Amino acid sequence: MSHEKRGLEFYLLAIFFIIFVLFLYGPLSAILILSFQGPDGGLTFPMNGVSTHWFFNLFEKQAVGDFGASFRRSFTLGLMVMAVTVVVSLLAGLAFRRRFRGSTALFYATVASLVVPSIIISLGIGVAFQEGGLKPAWYSSAFGAHLTWTLPFGVLIMFAVFNRFSPAYEEAARDLGASSWQTFRHVVLPMIAPSLVGVGLFGFTLSYDEFARTLMTSGTYNTLPLEIYGMTTNVTTPVLYALGTVTTLFSFTIILLALGIMTMLSRRQAKIS
Repeated sequence: MSHEKRGLEFYLLAIFFIIFVLFLYGPLSAILILSFQGPDGGLTFPMNGVSTHWFFNLFEKQAVGDFGASFRRSFTLGLMVMAVTVVVSLLAGLAFRRRFRGSTALFYATVASLVVPSIIISLGIGVAFQEGGLKPAWYSSAFGAHLTWTLPFGVLIMFAVFNRFSPAYEEAARDLGASSWQTFRHVVLPMIAPSLVGVGLFGFTLSYDEFARTLMTSGTYNTLPLEIYGMTTNVTTPVLYALGTVTTLFSFTIILLALGIMTMLSRRQAKIS
């Protein structure tokens, strides 16, 4: 009976996994395939020929949409958010290794934005900028809005990292005459470097494709997610699918690059230890 039960659980889990994969990669696969429509192809199946026409058309001047500029804004904003998220998360992780007055309240204040609807945060920041006489822009108000999304995750990751970090390494370094800065630079930092790369990757990807917290804070110029959303109502060619394919490949490239760096750092640390 137990053997039959395990067999049933296996098939149920297999069916669930297949459905999950279809929901996850089905739409992505459809966009990837349709981006190779022929020059006379439309937005739906069946395909009218196969070509790379729409990928070349992507880099030409469009009647609607500004791919290049919106991509540069999203990429720059992602790098800004990534840098601040890594630095602040690292400092928070170091600070919270010791208890201090108000640490609990500060922690909950940090992660509170995760439970607030993103569109409400976007609206609140946009209104605050306008009431303060400041013009919302992707490099100011949207930058702050994205940090309310990325920083809590980065801080929680660093908390988990330092929770498993043994202070014995630092004590050994200080016993050998290392200063606090030397201990951090030559002992702590190399050991947590892969985790910092992960925090950076997390911050960049969350910012790069963030829509809701950018909607009311980007100002006059759109980021790439807003540009794509605006184009869905007026673009009638597969160039939109070509854009989706290119941005997806770019995201996967960033992820693979980050994983490669993390693997390299982990192997180097393993050799040292």
